[in-house]
Amino acid sequence: MAHVITEPCIGTKDTKCVEACPVNCIHPMPGEAGFEADTQLYIDPEACIDCGLCVDECPVQAIFPQDDVPAEWRKYIQINADHFKRS
Repeated sequence: MAHVITEPCIGTKDTKCVEACPVNCIHPMPGEAGFEADTQLYIDPEACIDCGLCVDECPVQAIFPQDDVPAEWRKYIQINADHFKRS
């Protein structure tokens, strides 16, 4: 089960979660194409190992295990997955 970045990340894009990720599954990172244009960060559901290290690093509590994403933000499960389909 992957983790998911949800709505509170929009406009924040704090990269502490990127630095904490041991498998480099959170993108775009600073310096990557799309970092300035994208409004939030995304977790690759295929690469995420469900370690949870990113959760504690998020200053806006935007990251949840997929099964625990609040109902109002469930659409972000697909939004995260779709980001990596277009990359």
